[in-house]
Amino acid sequence: MIIVIAPDATEEQKKAVRDKIIELKYTPHEIQGVERQVIGAVGEDHGKEHLMEVLDSMPGVESVIPILKPYKLAGREIKSANSEVNCGGVIVGGPQIAVMAGPCSVESREQLSTTAQSIKKAGANILRGGAFKPRTSPYSFQGLEEEGLKLLKEAKELTGLPIVTEVMNPREADLVARYADVLQVGARNVQNFSLLKELGNIPKPILLKRGMMTTIKEFLMSAEYILSEGNKDVILCERGIRTFETATRNTLDLSCVPVLKKETHLPIIIDPSHGTGHWDLVEPMARASIAAGADGLMIEVHPDPINAYSDGPQSLKPSKFAHLMDNIRPFIKLMDRTL
Repeated sequence: MIIVIAPDATEEQKKAVRDKIIELKYTPHEIQGVERQVIGAVGEDHGKEHLMEVLDSMPGVESVIPILKPYKLAGREIKSANSEVNCGGVIVGGPQIAVMAGPCSVESREQLSTTAQSIKKAGANILRGGAFKPRTSPYSFQGLEEEGLKLLKEAKELTGLPIVTEVMNPREADLVARYADVLQVGARNVQNFSLLKELGNIPKPILLKRGMMTTIKEFLMSAEYILSEGNKDVILCERGIRTFETATRNTLDLSCVPVLKKETHLPIIIDPSHGTGHWDLVEPMARASIAAGADGLMIEVHPDPINAYSDGPQSLKPSKFAHLMDNIRPFIKLMDRTL
């Protein structure tokens, strides 16, 4: 439920409300709006009516409103304004379009530094790269692990670009957090609730990718796991869903952008590389993503896609990426955003 605090409420009254929420075994989540402060009380639905009655009669409380959506903290009922997430100095969800670019896998110092410098020159503002790689086959390249994280850190020092990289295991969360500015949850882990809860206690932004067969409701409930643990900095990423179509690797669901914009205050970015699986389809879908209202893009770039350890067919060469960046600028301007 949402407790709307009265404009003239004292700090003592606000504390009393928070203490009462905790006493009744709910968790308070405070949100400061432009004109009002609200406190979300999240917990088991059992006993909700009693809690509402108690809180509604307390000094400093203007009103108490039940939250009808199952995703209490991710929904717009508790927060109507769009959230902005600070990713190492790059704000995702504000006027600026975030472009996260880089290789699927970190392969070597030369490969990563070449790519990082080229994407920065083209206008990208966040470097992506996988140090831990979930693969369908156990015999495929699994990533350089901590050595890859160290190479990402070197690339950040070289270019100044913040980095986003995937974390696969709750036991590795602290390790990845020591190097990364943003921790990514891959599509296969979207409902790994142990991992999501662990990331909810790490003070770093979380990039949550939609699963291959995850509904929008399930997607937001996964975000809710992170939010409910206290981490408010969650970015959603659409990367294509599995359908009967075989012409593309996945089916990029751009209709999720307006749906999510209606349902949640969390920013949403699009990954047209995984969404299509073909490098020549990435640019048109990137343009369409901006036009649909996405807050950013995640694009795979590799200096030698033919010899890439993973996802070569969907990776852009640096020259193609620079061309893409030039061609999305009119769409960014049309949407009254900046790059």
